[in-house]
Amino acid sequence: MKFGPAPLEEARGAIMAHSQRVGDKMIRKGALLDDAAIALLRSVGRSEVICARLEPGDVPEDIAADRLATPLVSPLIARSRAGTGRVNLAAEVPGLLRVDTARIDRLNTIDEALTIGTLPDYAVVAPRDLVATIKIVPFSVPGNVLSVAEALARQVASPLTLHPFRHMRVGLVVTELPGLKESTTDKTIQITEARVSQLTGSLLPAVRCAHDEDAVARALESLLADGAELLLVIGASAVVDRRDVGPMGIVKAGGEIVHFGMPVDPGNLICLGRIGAIPALVLPGCARSPKLNGIDFVLTRLFAGLKVTGADLMKMGVGGLLKEIDTRPLPREKAPATPRSGAAPRTSPTIAAIVMGAGRSRRMAPHNKLLVTDKAGKPMIARVVDNVLSSNARPILVVTGHQAEHVETALGGRPVRYVHAPDYAEGLSASLKAGIAAVPPECSAAIVCLGDMPLVTGRMIDRLLAAYDPEEGRLIVLPTFRGKQGNPMLWDRRYFAEILAITGDSGARFLIGKHAEAVAEVEMADDGVLRDFDTTESLTTLPPKMRPEGM
Repeated sequence: MKFGPAPLEEARGAIMAHSQRVGDKMIRKGALLDDAAIALLRSVGRSEVICARLEPGDVPEDIAADRLATPLVSPLIARSRAGTGRVNLAAEVPGLLRVDTARIDRLNTIDEALTIGTLPDYAVVAPRDLVATIKIVPFSVPGNVLSVAEALARQVASPLTLHPFRHMRVGLVVTELPGLKESTTDKTIQITEARVSQLTGSLLPAVRCAHDEDAVARALESLLADGAELLLVIGASAVVDRRDVGPMGIVKAGGEIVHFGMPVDPGNLICLGRIGAIPALVLPGCARSPKLNGIDFVLTRLFAGLKVTGADLMKMGVGGLLKEIDTRPLPREKAPATPRSGAAPRTSPTIAAIVMGAGRSRRMAPHNKLLVTDKAGKPMIARVVDNVLSSNARPILVVTGHQAEHVETALGGRPVRYVHAPDYAEGLSASLKAGIAAVPPECSAAIVCLGDMPLVTGRMIDRLLAAYDPEEGRLIVLPTFRGKQGNPMLWDRRYFAEILAITGDSGARFLIGKHAEAVAEVEMADDGVLRDFDTTESLTTLPPKMRPEGM
């Protein structure tokens, strides 16, 4: 790649290096210098321009970012569309991120043009959290350099793995001694329940018992009988030895002690044991506090389905100094949440769903495609709305127009709001604008669902909702299948004004090219996001139970 000033007669096809305003127009950084741009520069007396000129074998930044990102994607990790040489990878579910740091380091040392930034290994992530970003630093990369990086990235599975938190029933034993305030025990139970809930688990009713190993053993046995998949013991007095009351209670219940202590402070005095295949932990006294401590390091791994051994505990020392000290400038309670804290995922934004049900079904005349019933007697529009109702999108707005009363009757009292588009006959844009205009002000975004796509499930919709994140720049979300873009599409509120300005029989898809840097694509497992059913012939390709009869 050649970079620097170039005469305008040699700059055609080059890449603009810096954004420049020319008259009332802007030529943006990264734009291709075509005939119109060259003429515009000449019109203001320019004879040269600073640009990047690709040479044979060079790969443009967006293509390079896309190619490098592809082998890094793994299950439950979504990717954005390449823009300005960048692809972002984001978590789709809450879980624990594992990073093969050695492979990431090797990829980052191939060439200065290729960069991959990730969260730390064992980072706790919530849906939509950014887990990695791939950035091509210059405007292009030599093809041979990119090929080396791709080959290394494809040698084995992706160096990024997301282990989703699984629901676990957790049993808690709290021992009591004379003089221990009941309020202290109540608070301990509340804090433990909050920890468990944040990791998608549920706490069985806590068992209080005397600070005695036999009583602890009986309490553990009762919790196992109630279906506990993880056992926690917190004593009225902190455990100080593997032969203390809590650990010996585990042994008397038929278990064993695997390891005592860990190089994390606070959290040193943790005891790791098991009863059969069920992990059993004796918690340190710091577990009574909601602040980050060693127990969070262990619980996040267990909820992610990872085995925790004594050797694993011994390797938690680096980054394990959590205790507040005089020289630390910011106390833990005021510090930003650490990625390994297991903190509760942030509150999800409210996202409305707009179901497009106003069309005239001209391609299926004389039938209204939305009212065509399957073998079970369910109209297509009802099946689509039921799928949307099974998602997390709320509220659900159904846009009506053609045969509006019949559409409302077909939906039979479902909990949706109706928005009538009186000018629906003018084209798709009229119905879309009616839906967008009706989105309540408390909604951050809206996902637009087509009434003739009954194969789009609620789970698919939820994956799109999970990929939306204004803080990370994922403002427009759409599904793909084998790289082909489909529906439904999610739009952040900041694009509503542009959508409301659309005219004619077209939707908002053309805005994707205008705002490519804000687009996040979510690859789906099947082609349901590509298939609409607007002709009688297409209905024959529906799954057998969904095909109409007598058409």
